[in-house]
Amino acid sequence: MAATNTPLGKTASGPTVLLNLLLGALALGWPWLSRLLAERTGGWVLLALVAGLGCWRLPSGYRRWAGVVLIPALLLALAGHATLTVLLWPVVINLALLGVFAWSLSHPPSIIERLARREQPDLPASGVRYTRRVTQVWCGFFAVNGGLALATVLHGDPALWTLYNGGIAYLAMALLFGGEWCLRQRIKRKSAS
Repeated sequence: MAATNTPLGKTASGPTVLLNLLLGALALGWPWLSRLLAERTGGWVLLALVAGLGCWRLPSGYRRWAGVVLIPALLLALAGHATLTVLLWPVVINLALLGVFAWSLSHPPSIIERLARREQPDLPASGVRYTRRVTQVWCGFFAVNGGLALATVLHGDPALWTLYNGGIAYLAMALLFGGEWCLRQRIKRKSAS
């Protein structure tokens, strides 16, 4: 297969694109796979898959941070709590995203500003303020979503855990993303008038 351009300007071969699609599907299907496999394997298959993919696919600069997550997860699993480790994964992801977004607020430019500058390199000061506010909103989202994901683990109902982490959380994220996009379009129209 021919190489294709990626958002970062690098090229990716057909197998790499397919692998990235597979990884995306795995990430989105995590709650459903977790429920299916954790009941049958105790969580070890998923933990091994995540550890392997994390070590293989993460850019080298992020691998040390993956250890911050993977080592405690491995220790918890080795202590006999592999299924709990799998269930806590959405909590960990939300905490990691909260950390990255919050860190970018104290070490500008913010994550959202960096994304905005890909489309508009000469972002005005009002755009910088707006992207900072959006980054703060996402921080709040990740904090609340992570807390609710933890509540589903503590509640102990696998059906509730799967419903929230495999459906409701994605819907909430899509609504926030879509709502922000609509607001941004409205602000752009007002500033153009």
